[in-house]
Amino acid sequence: MNRRNILLGAISGAGVLLAARFTLTGESAEEQIASPTNSGTSAVDNTITAELDWRQFAAEGASFPAVSDVIKLSKQEWQERLDPIAFQVLRKEGTERPFTSPFNNEHRQGLYVCSGCELPLFTSAMKYDSGTGWPSFTDRITTHVDTKRDFKLILPRTEYHCKRCGGHQGHLFKDGPEPTGQRWCNNGVALKFIPA
Repeated sequence: MNRRNILLGAISGAGVLLAARFTLTGESAEEQIASPTNSGTSAVDNTITAELDWRQFAAEGASFPAVSDVIKLSKQEWQERLDPIAFQVLRKEGTERPFTSPFNNEHRQGLYVCSGCELPLFTSAMKYDSGTGWPSFTDRITTHVDTKRDFKLILPRTEYHCKRCGGHQGHLFKDGPEPTGQRWCNNGVALKFIPA
């Protein structure tokens, strides 16, 4: 297995530095992409997985649910817990209208968590402006997201969900910026933002 450390970003707020170590493997996966390199060596297709110590990002004393604390609620319980648009996206795999999320213009440092169960999914260091109308990220907190194939638009796409509650978040595309080349295109109503 080929390993390479990449500094993902420096995060202020209590002077905490957030670093991501990317593990490059030759294993095939749905989100396999051509891995860009800064060293001038030729890029090969690799799966890039971020191993993030996201807990360092949280404010002192903050606590978040564990992935192992799986949530299974009935349809009625989810409807009581979520507003109608969030229910449609998270539980029915819908898509919000583009350019409607306030997170498109969110530039503060912080943590993006699932709006269904508050499991951390992204950090602000992963966010970028894709111009698509949806909050977009170059990577995710790897162990908190599951992917599957989606054929709703005939051509296969990679759909991803919160690993704790199964809530639909969005789709993964291979047109993102370096260093990952990924665009994790997320529905804003599927997220909550916690400032640093």
